[in-house]
Amino acid sequence: MAVLVTGGAGFIGSHTCVALLNSGYEVVVIDNFSNGSKEALRRVRRIAGKDLASYEGDILDRRKLSAIFAEHEIEAVIHLAGLKAVGESVSMPLPYYSNNVSGTLALLETMQHYQVKRLVFSSSATVYGILSNPPAAEGFPLQATNPYGRTKLIAEELLRDLHSSDGEWSIALLRYFNPVGAHSSGLIGEDPSGIPGNLLPYISQVAHGRLRELQIFGDNYPTRDGTGVRDFIHVMDLAAGHVKALEKISSSRGVEAYNLGTGKGVSVLEMVRCFERASGRTISYRIVGRRPGDVAVCYADPSKAERELGWTATRGVEEMCSDAWRWQTNNPNGYGLEQEKEFEAS
Repeated sequence: MAVLVTGGAGFIGSHTCVALLNSGYEVVVIDNFSNGSKEALRRVRRIAGKDLASYEGDILDRRKLSAIFAEHEIEAVIHLAGLKAVGESVSMPLPYYSNNVSGTLALLETMQHYQVKRLVFSSSATVYGILSNPPAAEGFPLQATNPYGRTKLIAEELLRDLHSSDGEWSIALLRYFNPVGAHSSGLIGEDPSGIPGNLLPYISQVAHGRLRELQIFGDNYPTRDGTGVRDFIHVMDLAAGHVKALEKISSSRGVEAYNLGTGKGVSVLEMVRCFERASGRTISYRIVGRRPGDVAVCYADPSKAERELGWTATRGVEEMCSDAWRWQTNNPNGYGLEQEKEFEAS
């Protein structure tokens, strides 16, 4: 089966490509490389020992999409492309609606034209909004509280409407919690531009000395140590979830949502302490005020994914931290060419 992976050169996309290639799929990638790297795709090929087809282009470019579908016998799509920073979406909502909603629409119209009706969609736990009673189950009310979350919610509703109009569509909505870690080889990992917006790469860069200290937003939540509790999931477990979802939609019809998380909450300070053990470094941090909209506790109920997809997360926080640290030490400046030379020589 040939699978098109939009955004396949990004953090989640590159690890998903490895999982797909290792599972015997033919992989075709489209990425505009705004948040992804061509070097990541070269390393994916190296890890898997297999080739993939890649195209530089935007999912808003319908001509480019059409050319890819015309050249390859695409049977399913894993749609990861889009903008993903919650804070940025608040200050810059228009690019988020353009990329995440209009881009999804352009992709769906192209898929419909070529009669490709199997889709794994990258959604987010942000569609649950502020949880009053975790863990989050798929049947919880949906109430996104920021533009990024609303773009995911709108796309989910669009996909449900599409299936209502045409029952041949088979769609899995994967609601991610907090992907972290890296491939165990240390060859691919998370490479944020600027100051990281996610916790683990921020901790990694502080441990390595690239950043001076970690800011922890609030230590007076009603949790076991006062810091926020989140569901962190290893990116390779997340990648495996995409393969399982792909298997599911290949033999069924309909639209189903699945939480991809561990079902366990880890506090910010617990993650800091775990990373200190993995790295052997002391993580400097400073407590600052809470961020608006942050909640005390958020973690998944992943039982539906286990029941219907046969998927469970298998890697714990220790492996998340050790793999993230291996990636950071081997690639202190991410996928830069200078770092590639250093890595090859090591």
